[in-house]
Amino acid sequence: MIKKYAELLIKQGVNLQPNQELVIDASIENYRLVREIAKQAYSVGAKDVIVHYTDEQITRLRYENCDREHFEKVPLYLKELRNEYALKNAAIITITSTDPNAMKGIDPQKISTWSKSVHQACSVFYDHLDLGIDRWCIAGAPSVSWANKVFPDMSDQEAVEALWRAIFQVTRCYHDDPVQAWNEHRCSFEKRIEILNQNKIQSLHYSNSLGTDLTIGMNTGYLFAGGGSYTTDGIYSFPNIPTEEIFTSPCKDKVDGIVYSSMPLNYNGNIVDEFSITFKDGRIVDYDAKVGYDVLKSIIQTDEGSHYLGEVALVPYDSPIRNMNILFYNTLFDENASCHLAIGKGFGECIENGLKMNKEELFEKGINNSLTHVDFMIGTSDLQIIATLENGEKMKIFENGNFVF
Repeated sequence: MIKKYAELLIKQGVNLQPNQELVIDASIENYRLVREIAKQAYSVGAKDVIVHYTDEQITRLRYENCDREHFEKVPLYLKELRNEYALKNAAIITITSTDPNAMKGIDPQKISTWSKSVHQACSVFYDHLDLGIDRWCIAGAPSVSWANKVFPDMSDQEAVEALWRAIFQVTRCYHDDPVQAWNEHRCSFEKRIEILNQNKIQSLHYSNSLGTDLTIGMNTGYLFAGGGSYTTDGIYSFPNIPTEEIFTSPCKDKVDGIVYSSMPLNYNGNIVDEFSITFKDGRIVDYDAKVGYDVLKSIIQTDEGSHYLGEVALVPYDSPIRNMNILFYNTLFDENASCHLAIGKGFGECIENGLKMNKEELFEKGINNSLTHVDFMIGTSDLQIIATLENGEKMKIFENGNFVF
């Protein structure tokens, strides 16, 4: 199964091309998967495979023992390394296995400071990913601590095996040919994307029993996308495995109202839960959280762009991941069980000719720019989304948490 999973990540996740370099970021616990990914990469003609291993316990020790100023400085080698990968158009696979409580009690300002510093120092690297120049894929693999959080009543081994089974199921690896299954999955998005793109939506209004009452304006020339994405070289890949979402980037200045979270947010090993965010003219003007308020504050205060939305994602409540009735405590999985929004950077592919634009041009068209991009879940079983079209007509998109078409 790990071999099938690794093949899927290479052939669909990043769609690795002959003579292309591959960079893998993963926890030391996932070495078996990483080795298999490397084998699959070389089998399709990879020029080289570079692996960066991480250790959450070492990372935590670093945050515990270094002062905040330490995280303002990014070593030159890290800056040059990442930016060089981008200039070589290397593909990036990131394996997520974060313990949901790994950074509990750590000053969130240290974490956000490091994230901001790295994005600034490695701007070429992140611009190549954000502007659709280089291909990347985020996928999951169990760690003992993550598995124990998801399946707390099992032994370590049982929990890890159960989490592997869940991951294989939601990534379609139990199919005889997962690569072909993802080709079919790609086609499943096309009808809804066509409807959303052809109806010239002016705004979307969200409402549910949690209290969400939010209106989100669309950009002129908006595009919904779903499943995977094309990079600027015309190659299709899946940045997220799994994925069940159809998404776009809204007009950064046309978001008004309040939205309530429907699931916990795991942000760099810290949990934020039962929170609300209020917008006026696109900007976040108020927020609250019963759990993780300081973490939410650190996300929103990353920069000016983190006060605005960068993504609107539509996911039916009756989705394969939601129907498993598993709370993964991992945004990659949980966001594909729920409609969600994202604070921060928007996507060039979500506006006409956007992949030919730079950050400044996208910003002028209404696509938000930020050093961060953080998804949070808002979907519920009674979520209603009604679109207002450019001609003033109303069009129902969601009823009782699901698409109406």
